[in-house]
Amino acid sequence: MKLQRFEHINLACRDIDATKTFYQTLFPDWYVRAENNDGQDHWIHFGNDQFYLSLNHKPDFKRVHEIYETIGVNHVGFVIDDGDALKKRLEDYGIDYYTMNAAETQHRIYVTDPDGNEIEFVDYNPDYALR
Repeated sequence: MKLQRFEHINLACRDIDATKTFYQTLFPDWYVRAENNDGQDHWIHFGNDQFYLSLNHKPDFKRVHEIYETIGVNHVGFVIDDGDALKKRLEDYGIDYYTMNAAETQHRIYVTDPDGNEIEFVDYNPDYALR
């Protein structure tokens, strides 16, 4: 068996529309790949041709994992090609972010979605071999 690609992340959302809007702001080229809304089971597969977020509407769920405070996923990282453009987009839409530095990157930008999930955007240096 050989891993072909990373396909999706499944997220429970308190407000699926707010979460979709947030990710649409971050990834303007993403689209709804599939959706179900039969009243009790509302979910959206939202992404591009290679990757998607499976968003599940769960307004009564409570967050039990605190990033960097308990065992669990602390953030998910995406590679981007223009960190300056992303920072401008975040500022234009009033989305808070923070940055960190690393020798192999031009930008490491962190945002938190409406449900408290942290996302990292990495813009690697052009000469970094593993970019």
